[in-house]
Amino acid sequence: MEMSPMAILVIIVVAVVFITVAAGLKIVSQYEKGLVERFGKYDRMVEPGLRWIVPFIERIKRVDMREQVVDVPPQEVITKDNVVVTVDAVVYYQATDPVKLKYNVANFILAATKLAQTNLRNIVGDLQLDEALTSRDTINEQLRAILDEATDVWGTRVVRVEIQRIDPPPDVTEAMHRQMKAERVRRAVVTEAEGDKRSAILRAEGVKESRILEAQGQAQAIKEVAEAEKFQKLTVAEGEGQAIERVFSAIHTGDPSPDLIAIRYLDALQGIADGKATKLFLPMEFSGILGALGAVKGVFEDDESA
Repeated sequence: MEMSPMAILVIIVVAVVFITVAAGLKIVSQYEKGLVERFGKYDRMVEPGLRWIVPFIERIKRVDMREQVVDVPPQEVITKDNVVVTVDAVVYYQATDPVKLKYNVANFILAATKLAQTNLRNIVGDLQLDEALTSRDTINEQLRAILDEATDVWGTRVVRVEIQRIDPPPDVTEAMHRQMKAERVRRAVVTEAEGDKRSAILRAEGVKESRILEAQGQAQAIKEVAEAEKFQKLTVAEGEGQAIERVFSAIHTGDPSPDLIAIRYLDALQGIADGKATKLFLPMEFSGILGALGAVKGVFEDDESA
């Protein structure tokens, strides 16, 4: 069965319409933005999903909105103290304006790489070698701020910059290693000396405290001995004082106990003479005592003869 020309024409038209509609269907991924151009001119931006554009009249360009990384290749940089070092870095950026990123720069990766290399040379060139080796965070922050400001016109935001390495020449590296070794040896010697000093101080303090305690003990012992001798002397003196008072009372009050008085006088004479005196001065009362002793002795002798 042959088809009529009209049927064939309808089929052709339907097929053309279907192909045309299918050609206009575009898929924009979740991490992308779609830029629609009409006759080569930017017309609009479309969100992720299934989108349709006019075939043969419009076309869509996709822009990746994810964070990207730019590897800055190694380069030689002369520091402020004329040392040649090899420096490289990585730059992390993210698109903020897909229109600017697509139309304001032809090759963003190349442009960002050259910009990073130039500014990295400037920053490291203003630093001494020691500063460059110990100030990576400062270099990262300075380079990030410069690149972020410069790439703003390209519709991107520099998230962070990381310096991967800063390598001095081999001879400088060897000298740094020797310096580091000498510094570590010096620290070890200082630490050992500090330990010896501390140990000597502790030993001296221990000896000092020991001697102080010993001296305090000796002083306490001397004090106690002195207190004992003082007590003994006071007791003896008090007893002798009481005896002298009794003798004095016996002399002046006519106490009929001449023996006791004589004994006290003799004890006193023993202390006065002490085996060294050549002359003794006796009180007047002593003659009376001796007379009384003679009379008593005579009485006892008469009793015995009777």
